[in-house]
Amino acid sequence: MVKYRLWGIRVGLYATIVGVLALAAIILWVLALSWRPTDRFAFQGLDVSAANGEIDWWAVKRGGADFAYVRATATDQRDPRFEANWAAVAETGMRRGASHAYSLCRLAADQANAFNTMVARDDGALPAAVELDFSQDCTARPTAPIVLDELRRFIAMVESHTGKPMLLKVSKRFDATYGVTLAIARPVWAMQDFFPPDYPARRWRMWQASDMRHIDGVDGPVHWDVVAP
Repeated sequence: MVKYRLWGIRVGLYATIVGVLALAAIILWVLALSWRPTDRFAFQGLDVSAANGEIDWWAVKRGGADFAYVRATATDQRDPRFEANWAAVAETGMRRGASHAYSLCRLAADQANAFNTMVARDDGALPAAVELDFSQDCTARPTAPIVLDELRRFIAMVESHTGKPMLLKVSKRFDATYGVTLAIARPVWAMQDFFPPDYPARRWRMWQASDMRHIDGVDGPVHWDVVAP
């Protein structure tokens, strides 16, 4: 009987521990969904694409966004919600910038021409950004010299159109493979959830601090970004 009683106590203790851990995980998850960096970062905003669906930009602004980056093109294709998002952000008075999702499977010139055709020059806009990461729809992995030469060509063509230096929004794994932040002297937009990133070769100017934040006006998670103080 003593043996069974001790076994029951252990089972009850384990169940209590599991329950406490599960509750803690739920609390952390809920907190993560609404988390944003401290007010030390005076300018905070988000970046979106058609994947975020229709957005209530006035609600987004009320939620604390100062700016928004809107994807204009991916590879050499237009983002179907760019025009609507671009115009709606301007109506709220928020700052806006356009971005391009770069592909290793398309020529840089074709991608730059697609972006330049889609995004009219706007001297009041934020600098354009190029998103650099690996994607499932492109398995090509050219050598670093080829990738960097193509990126320089893309950047030169877009900068000639916009009149401003581009932002390099580069993931840790892409930078580790191709050394973009070391080889190309442009402002860096780094990505790492919750903890300031330390992987770029140069100090980052923008930080994607969360890819899971939920805010009013957008169904599902958003990329939440801050500007370096």
